[in-house]
Amino acid sequence: MAISQLPADAKEIIHHSDRGIQYCSYKYVECIEKHDIKISMTENGDPYENAIAERVNGILKTEWLYEMDLKDLLDAKESIKEIIEIYNS
Repeated sequence: MAISQLPADAKEIIHHSDRGIQYCSYKYVECIEKHDIKISMTENGDPYENAIAERVNGILKTEWLYEMDLKDLLDAKESIKEIIEIYNS
């Protein structure tokens, strides 16, 4: 359903999952790759690892990105890089 709702000009899409069996299945991976979507999964399937990633993503969105006026993808990438540097210092 998500793929069918993507804008025609969508680029550099990344699908992140927790390495659940449904996300590792051959048919699912084949579908994702067929639509040029990059796959991102936790390293070892540890659910706590995914929780940490989701928490960081939530902070990034709610405390930073929703408040910013981003001009384009390059502006977003540069801003995210700066935010991550601030967050980790």
